[in-house]
Amino acid sequence: MTKDTILTAIRRGLRRGALPEDQAAMLRGRLERHPRQLIPARSRLPHPDQVDLFVSNVEKEFGSVTRVGTVDEVPGAVADYLSAQNLPGLAVMAPHPELRAIDWSARPLLELREGRAEGTDMVSIQHGFAAIAETGTLMLPSASDRPTTLNILTDTEIVVLRASRVVGAYEEAWDLLRSEIGAMPRNVMLVTGPSRSADIEQALELGAHGPRRLHVVLVEDAD
Repeated sequence: MTKDTILTAIRRGLRRGALPEDQAAMLRGRLERHPRQLIPARSRLPHPDQVDLFVSNVEKEFGSVTRVGTVDEVPGAVADYLSAQNLPGLAVMAPHPELRAIDWSARPLLELREGRAEGTDMVSIQHGFAAIAETGTLMLPSASDRPTTLNILTDTEIVVLRASRVVGAYEEAWDLLRSEIGAMPRNVMLVTGPSRSADIEQALELGAHGPRRLHVVLVEDAD
């Protein structure tokens, strides 16, 4: 079903024709300008403080963070985290150029497979597009080199994120997406901590609809 078909059906249901040109022009201008709404003061900080706020909020939402100085330290951080969680060194990894450029051979016990996650995969390694300090949220748009299944199917998700990709507010993350990707991807996941639910007797259950563990390896590449 095309967009025009859907909009025509909506107009028919509302018993209304096409919008007058002046109203249509106003709406087009609003979409193009992306006007800002109220932005929380807690996110308007110097960038190092935004990064600290992001880390604090991730941990508050039952996630965990390892901060490393360079990308060369990423394999060790991943291997150490898996060992601490008593998990095998097997993982499916996003085929993203930044992840592929890492020298994973520094930890030969890590066994990595590139591609989409399958139901039998226990650990995934995802590329972090951006992060939002005000809530400790990861923005993970879908792409061929950033499969969405890595965010859903595995029991443990590890996200490799550059500190320079941490922004204060949601609006800034959407600005990054528009400027770098352009058209809206098929899917954009906003992930705040591991999957959890308290629907049954208000008892918190991790891993209710996705990974029960979310770990961020934060590469300190920002000034």
